[in-house]
Amino acid sequence: MEKIRIGIICPSEIAFRRFLPALKLAEGFEYVGVATAKQEEYSGATNEILERHRQKALPFVDNYGGKIFDGYETIILSPEIDAVYLPLPPALHFKWAEKALLNNKHVFVEKPSTTCLKDTLRLISLAKERNLALHEDYMFVFHNQLEAINDIIKSGELGEVRLYRITFGFPRRAANDFRYKQALGGGALLDAGGYTMKYAAKLLGKSGRLVTANANYLSDFEVDMYGSATMVNLEGITAQLAFGMDNDYKCDLEVWCSKGTLTSSRVLTAPAGFVPTCTIKKNQDYETRNLPSDDAFLKSIQHFERCVKDETVRIENYEEIEHQATLVDNFREMSKKTSKF
Repeated sequence: MEKIRIGIICPSEIAFRRFLPALKLAEGFEYVGVATAKQEEYSGATNEILERHRQKALPFVDNYGGKIFDGYETIILSPEIDAVYLPLPPALHFKWAEKALLNNKHVFVEKPSTTCLKDTLRLISLAKERNLALHEDYMFVFHNQLEAINDIIKSGELGEVRLYRITFGFPRRAANDFRYKQALGGGALLDAGGYTMKYAAKLLGKSGRLVTANANYLSDFEVDMYGSATMVNLEGITAQLAFGMDNDYKCDLEVWCSKGTLTSSRVLTAPAGFVPTCTIKKNQDYETRNLPSDDAFLKSIQHFERCVKDETVRIENYEEIEHQATLVDNFREMSKKTSKF
């Protein structure tokens, strides 16, 4: 079967540091090149900024081959390309994903798919009409450690689940980071909160729903900086969520059960080759266990390939993306009652 020819829109850090090393291992793809922005495609860009943008693309060619496309639209229109990877800031996802789908390109987009439910539904509708793959890169869901944790819970060793707690946050970054800019789709909900809701939805099942949501702001910032939420399923199992981007670093899962507690500290961000661990606590007895290492980015790319080639997988993926966007939208609506979000 012919390989899927894929190009990258924007020479971003994650594209170079994470996507391309994983893509190199994905046998179903051929890397064609990376696109840099033209003046009209980069709001407020000076010639100096555009030149820096082009310079960032040079290591892509030096290390992974391919070529540099002059312009995002150029790569989308290129007959050399079957699919695009979109690692732009969130507010730009919809514009370029829509253009790609309208030009019959499969789309692999970094999370979140877009910044609102309406735009995400538009992308899903376009992808369905044209039998195209649309994949949102919450890569952690493909990591083997999640299955290993589920196996421990299902074994009954810890008893019945009483509570899930998921926390994801990190220290403040440089002031010019896109995460702090409303116009670029910044904010803790879209950048960190989505992870916690995505995982909670996996743990609670399809009946999991938001029952509380709170977004918190800090002076001098135009976006939400931290927040919290509660989700509950029809069985009454609760997941408490907390996230932020002006926080001490945490990437934790706690599963509190009737006979024991499981905790793990790299459930959302484990890099390729890293061996995660979990701690099992039964009263005052503690045991640390290794969890499987994995390459979640590679497996996310491989899932994208299945979406391209298998209609059933593609449709299931649309549903996953819609569910995630609905949760984020519900959070926004609910949090309006408790914050200025």
